[in-house]
Order: sequence, then structure tokens, then C-alpha cells
Amino acid sequence: MRTPVLEVRDLSVHFRVDTGRLFRHDYHTIRAVDQVSFDVHSAETLGIVGESGCGKSTLARAILGLVRAHGGSVQWLGKELLGLSEEEMRGKRREIQLIFQDPSGSLDPRMTVGQIVAEPLRTFYPSMSKLQVRERVQGIMQLVGLSPQQINRYPHEFSGGQCQRIGIARALVVNPRLVVCDEPVSALDVSIQAQIVNLLKDLQKKLQLSLIFIAHDLSVVRHVSDRVMVMYLGRVMEVADRDSIYLKPRHPYTRALIESVPIPDPVKERDRARRSLEGDMPSPLNPPTGCVFRTRCPHAIDECAREVPALETLDNGNQVACIRHREIVGETGDGRRETEAGSG
Repeated sequence: MRTPVLEVRDLSVHFRVDTGRLFRHDYHTIRAVDQVSFDVHSAETLGIVGESGCGKSTLARAILGLVRAHGGSVQWLGKELLGLSEEEMRGKRREIQLIFQDPSGSLDPRMTVGQIVAEPLRTFYPSMSKLQVRERVQGIMQLVGLSPQQINRYPHEFSGGQCQRIGIARALVVNPRLVVCDEPVSALDVSIQAQIVNLLKDLQKKLQLSLIFIAHDLSVVRHVSDRVMVMYLGRVMEVADRDSIYLKPRHPYTRALIESVPIPDPVKERDRARRSLEGDMPSPLNPPTGCVFRTRCPHAIDECAREVPALETLDNGNQVACIRHREIVGETGDGRRETEAGSG
């Protein structure tokens, strides 16, 4: 059995929010991440999906120590990260890098591309000579599909896709083992999204990287991930390998997300039954009792309001947090429905 490079156990992130008015304070706690557990193995890509506000990005930032966790454990290569000082955490960030969502907004417009990509080298390897830094920067630029001759240009001279390649180069220049991709293609055109996703897949194989790929679009995650974790309102709904989660999703929320993805065939897309999610995600200030998804779940029963479903590990190693998952209808590859035998 492989040993994970990253082990997250019962990680929680809470924010205290003042919802009062003038001269009156009324504090509430938002459970942005609520007891989330998962592993990432060497050279594996874990996709994390869910609607906006489900806690994906907060989870990523908590792992990197950019927001404070209020409970749980984050172990990197067997060493606990939570509780480390800023100086100790800075050393770990050489091995765990982040690619940001907005390619243009994450680049300093006053710096050249060469300076942007070289900045991590000057932070983590201050003894490197200028020649060594330049050679390393030009090499990584070529690796991500940029011309080394563009080293003296500024971010505004590049397209959105090229700016994201610069961001990828900046993350990879220090040879990390894990890269957290926080919705790296959501701000790009569809055709450019495919190029960036394919680039990340190629780089992962070539460099033997571990990736956490965060997105709200399941069709994008499907092409890049080995396993997929589905989140809703700060909690994990399902964790499964890529094929299982698309061919036979066990959680109603996972199935609803898959049903919302358009089918490339216009005839099938026009004829298929519509089963999109109804209603809006509840406010994190006042989440539902029991299962947080029950207010939008067509399979909810009274017990769902009383009991918070545990993340149950199935025989195949996949996990699901639903007390009725054995009764729920699964999804086949061509969009037809099938019902599992048994009852919950």
C-alpha cells in the first residue's frame, strides 16, 4: 500500500462574522471547512469539485498555512504542518506550491516575466548566481511552452493563457513535489482551458508531481484527475476514483453535478431528461441540521435532518457521506439510469 505524501485529517476552518448593525454586534461562526479528511499520493492528481462557496479554496489555503485552521491535522511526508512558525512553514512551501485562479491578477505588473519566475529562486536559493537563475528561468519557461526570449517582457504583453503559463512556471521553478491548482482555468476561454489542462497533465507525468486540482466544473476535473473529492458547504460528500464517480456516483449531489455537464452530442443533449439542482445553496451562517445537502436532495428523509452522515468507506475503497447511498440510483456512462439492489 502506498504511503501518502499529504495526509489531511478532520481539518476545520472557522470564520467569526459580525452580522449586527450599527452599535450592535451579533457574531456568528461560519464553518468554511468542516472536518475534511483526504490523502494525496505521489504523482497522483486529486480533483476537488463543488459549487462556489463550498470551501474548496479555503481548504487549499489552510493546507498551505495561508489561513488559520481551527482543528485537525495536516501532515506532509509524515511531518505535521499545523502549528509551525512562519519561518518553518516558509521552508515547507518550497515543496508545496500554489497556482492561482486569476492568471493576470496574480502577476506583479511592475516586474518582468523573468523577475516573476525567478522570485521563488531568490527566496529559497539566495546563493544561486545570476547566471544560474537566468538559466533555470529560461529552462522552465520553455518547459511550460513560453519562449525564453520573452524573459524581459511584462505581464500585460501576454494573453490570459500565457499569463497562466507564467504562473505555472513560477510554481514549478523550485521543483516542488505537490502543486495546488486553485481553479487555474476558470478565468480562461474554453479552448485555452484545454491547453492548460493538457499542459498540467504532461508536466505531472514528466516531473512526477502530485497535484490538487480545484474546480467547479466536473468535465474539466475528469480529464486531469485520478481521484475526485466532492465538497458541499464545507463538508466532503464523496471521494472516488475518476471512473467510478462518473459512471456510478453514489451521492445525490455528485449525480446532480454530473447531470449539469452538457453532453457534446447535440441530439443526446436535447433529448436527455433535465434533473438539475433545485434551489440555492443554504447560507453558511445558518446551515441545515444533519446532512447539509438535505434541503436540496430529492432522496432526503426525516433521519437526514437528525444525523450528520459519516464518510463511509466502501468495499472498493471509495467513500460516500449519505445514509441512503445503497438505495440511490446510479448513473451509467451513456446517461441511462440504473437502480442498485438493497436498502439503507
